[in-house]
Amino acid sequence: MIVYDLQCQPGVHRFEGWFASSDDFSRQQGRGLISCPICDSTDVIKAVQAPNVARKGNQLPELPRAQTPAPAANVPAQATNTGPAIPPEAVEMFRAIAAAQAEALKSSTYVGDKFADTARAIHYGERDAEPIHGQATTQQALELYEEGVEIAPVLFPVVPPSEAN
Repeated sequence: MIVYDLQCQPGVHRFEGWFASSDDFSRQQGRGLISCPICDSTDVIKAVQAPNVARKGNQLPELPRAQTPAPAANVPAQATNTGPAIPPEAVEMFRAIAAAQAEALKSSTYVGDKFADTARAIHYGERDAEPIHGQATTQQALELYEEGVEIAPVLFPVVPPSEAN
């Protein structure tokens, strides 16, 4: 179904018309079957209108304010760019995890993109055991896992020391 804003000539009255297709509108207009409901004129054209563009399938609908969960008393919720506010309990949990990760990384050596080679060398006893962190591709991480090298992803992004202020 297509909905058009229509107007009789010379643009005195505006009204809405529903049609099966744009061809259906053209056929009915050509046969004089469309008339103004106010003045009965059959000289009817499509009025200028804004298109109704549907949102993409991968976009989340905006929730009305009434459906957004209310935050806990006296603790402000953290707004996000993609959806409703994050509950304060979750914000505190993320902060605790980030703090634990930061503390663990203090005693770890950053090896950058040499992570896979360094982890493998430590695993096979070619290098002294020490906590390390760095960067690895998904394929490198999978290969390390398959070799039995114990690794774990960091949950929050780490800024390489060379890029830190």
